[in-house]
Amino acid sequence: MAPGVTVVGLGPGDPGLMTQRAVEVIRVRGEVYLRTRRHPALTGLPAGARIESFDDAYEAADDFAGVYAQIVARLIKLARRPEGVVYAVPGDACVGEATVPALRLAAVDAGLPFEIVPGVSFLEPTLAALGLDALDGLQVADALDVAQGHHPRLATDRPALLGQLHSAFVAADVKLTLMNAYPDDHPVVLVHAAGSGGTRLEPVPLHAIDRSPDIGIQTSLYIPAGPRSDSLESFQETVAHLRAPDGCPWDKEQTHQSLAPHLMEEAYEALHALDADDMPALREELGDLLLQVVLQAQIAAEEGDFRMQDVIAGINEKLIRRHPHVFGEVQVSGVDQVLQNWEALKKAERTENGEGKGLLDGIPTGLPALAQAAEVQRRVARVGFDWPALDGVLEKVAEELNELLAADEPERRADEMGDVLFAVVNYARWLEIDPEAALRRAAQRFRTRFGELEAVAQRGGRPLERMSAAEMDRLWEAAKQRE
Repeated sequence: MAPGVTVVGLGPGDPGLMTQRAVEVIRVRGEVYLRTRRHPALTGLPAGARIESFDDAYEAADDFAGVYAQIVARLIKLARRPEGVVYAVPGDACVGEATVPALRLAAVDAGLPFEIVPGVSFLEPTLAALGLDALDGLQVADALDVAQGHHPRLATDRPALLGQLHSAFVAADVKLTLMNAYPDDHPVVLVHAAGSGGTRLEPVPLHAIDRSPDIGIQTSLYIPAGPRSDSLESFQETVAHLRAPDGCPWDKEQTHQSLAPHLMEEAYEALHALDADDMPALREELGDLLLQVVLQAQIAAEEGDFRMQDVIAGINEKLIRRHPHVFGEVQVSGVDQVLQNWEALKKAERTENGEGKGLLDGIPTGLPALAQAAEVQRRVARVGFDWPALDGVLEKVAEELNELLAADEPERRADEMGDVLFAVVNYARWLEIDPEAALRRAAQRFRTRFGELEAVAQRGGRPLERMSAAEMDRLWEAAKQRE
């Protein structure tokens, strides 16, 4: 025997599933320190071995992090003894055991030998009970991690197994996270006491997992794959296949530049669906827009420029960096302060990247004019360059309109018209109206009404060219009434 740490797994519960080597290590050492005595495999430990546990740490600490830190510190102290220490955990030491990675690092820092004796985890008997092959796309996750999240880090078109469901409280948080990605009634299976001699499968809809009276420390959750290929990874595979040698001739010929018009077209079609408040159309148009994003990323990956993962990682890091009031320690008093912080962070990023330091640098000049004007005004308003009250905005609109009326040269009138439109965009901002969307809706209303007018004229057998302005005005008003 020598100083150091030896970690053994006690198996999932049935003493018969404890490995011979684990039993032999404990027998030779004559003592074992258990993370917890709450495990049915204890009856299979060698007779005469001295058994200690860290159950008292759970009672003394305020949270699991404190428990684990205390266990690791005590084990390292024990490991310095000439005989070292044997530490036993439920299942396998490498599956769902938070103390083990921390203990490994502490042992390395202390210059102590560290060894793991593999055991049988909850996975093997759970796979057997469910009739699954772990290599057939199965995702394995910790229910406690899922419970703390807001969206599951799971591909919904692949099966998943969550260990350590533990309690109805954990299950309630898990289902809320999962229902952000899965239908509420998605069929799942609660697996109770796998590997303990009394394994039981309980099929339930996802929304009911926290209602099971049998949830306990040996419960896990199996989530079958959904019926559709709906993960980003599956979609990337489809797009990559289209671009592959055996793919589609049209897709293989596309470049960043050839796809640019399609990107713009799909963005506008998504905006049209939004304006119409047409959710089925919006779902479809967002899919078309996503196709353009993934195609662009696939082409970049083929040319060695960047990958889809770089796109996602970049925007994810940017969101976290620009929201220190959510992901950091910054305190904000409201939306105005959030926007001020946002501009300050963007300015710091531009400086760090060696880009122009102007507040308006980076606004795409290719934006539609109304949208570009609105973004310019939003940015300068965030640093206080704005009218103190709405009255000033309205006075500016009137002033610009009077200057337009007074202009007597074509070039001057064009400039003054631009100033009028710019002032109207500012008025829209004060009313919290998107001027681009408002004008699109106005144009669509006009098209609808004028179409009604044309239809009525056609049914009456009179071309519009032969109608008086008064007649067309009556038809126009009638179309408005029908609308």
